[in-house]
Amino acid sequence: MSIPRIVVVGGGAGGLELVTRLGRRLGRRGRAEIVLVDRHATHIWKPLLHEVATGVLDSGLDEISYQGHARANGYRFQRGTLEGLDREARTLTLAPILDDDGQEVLPSRTLPYDELVMSVGSVSNDFGTPGVSEHCHFLDSPGQAEAFRKDMLNVFLRYNAPQQDTQTRMVVGIVGAGATGVELAAELYDASQMLHSYGFTPLESEHLEVHLIEAAPGILPALPDRISQAVHTELERLGVRVHVSTRVTRVEPSAIITADDQRIETDLSVWAAGIKAPAFLSELGLSTERNHRIKVEPTLQSIDDPHIFAFGDCASCPQEDGSLVPPRAQAAHQQASRLYKNLLARIEGKPLKPFVFRDRGSLISLAHFDAVGSLMRGASARSLFIEGHLAKFFYASLYRMHQRAIHGTLKTGLMVVVDGLNRFLKPRMKLH
Repeated sequence: MSIPRIVVVGGGAGGLELVTRLGRRLGRRGRAEIVLVDRHATHIWKPLLHEVATGVLDSGLDEISYQGHARANGYRFQRGTLEGLDREARTLTLAPILDDDGQEVLPSRTLPYDELVMSVGSVSNDFGTPGVSEHCHFLDSPGQAEAFRKDMLNVFLRYNAPQQDTQTRMVVGIVGAGATGVELAAELYDASQMLHSYGFTPLESEHLEVHLIEAAPGILPALPDRISQAVHTELERLGVRVHVSTRVTRVEPSAIITADDQRIETDLSVWAAGIKAPAFLSELGLSTERNHRIKVEPTLQSIDDPHIFAFGDCASCPQEDGSLVPPRAQAAHQQASRLYKNLLARIEGKPLKPFVFRDRGSLISLAHFDAVGSLMRGASARSLFIEGHLAKFFYASLYRMHQRAIHGTLKTGLMVVVDGLNRFLKPRMKLH
């Protein structure tokens, strides 16, 4: 009798945590074959991409090889991009893999499944705004974060030229004041200070001008007002120029144009306004929302097919009160835990349980300057507001919790020690 094959498409935080638990519980014991599919060879925690973008985090030190991690945790890894789904035959098709010169490395492949899990996350939504795709940086992947970092260093280098007036201001425009935009704005001031201290640029942080542009009446519109106001105050203290109730109508090579005809000249432009699920999800024959999120039952099964599950940012999951689960990292983490239990129940022929989102609070990091957030008090709707060192500790612990989920307690403890040594031995940011 053949064992069931569970295929998970997407090795983000939730997807990697899920296959790790399934591999350890089922794969190692031969109870099921667990396969992870991702178009990249390595994983890095997405909430850290703003640190990769400024060079504060070296992605080469923190990224995880799927192939190596798979071998150690009882699952298989298949590199590829999903391009087709045959629900009747229960197979998915992976696109060919090409090298940098466009030559085919691996041909198109067909992969059968018994249970399929979609965990492909989200991408930035430019809402069709003219010029965004051509002239803005995005921070959806490590590659995009690295591209921003290299352009940022090149801009700082240009101000090293003898003819440059050191009083000239380097201008960065960030569209979207959600968590990514806010955290990037603060990290840029931290990065400029470090680059100056290393002699990389004559510009100091007071020569950096960051414009944070948000269409909503306030920054961090998805979070409580107390957090939003506290972060707004801290950003302005750093020097960030915050524009709220300001809609961007187009982006030019060196400028952002707003609905009130304000023209903000920029050296670098970043788009971090809104997210959507990848468009290919609407081409698989499954019911999706307008933003391409797959419609699922509370059990995280597709409303069209009980053998297909979806969770995280790419899933539209209803709750008892009629609301949808918010696209947040903590939601994906909680859904991965519920889906792990539901897949075990599926194999054992037991009923599946619905997912219930529990808001644990929100934390925003403002580089080394500060952190602000709230922690929910158990099942109560009341929250505890925290800031400063305590908030920084809890923010850092989120990443350690992710590492513990995919590496275990011992390895995570060793990583904490190694990270401490690297901060002592290596420059505080990636300079090359």
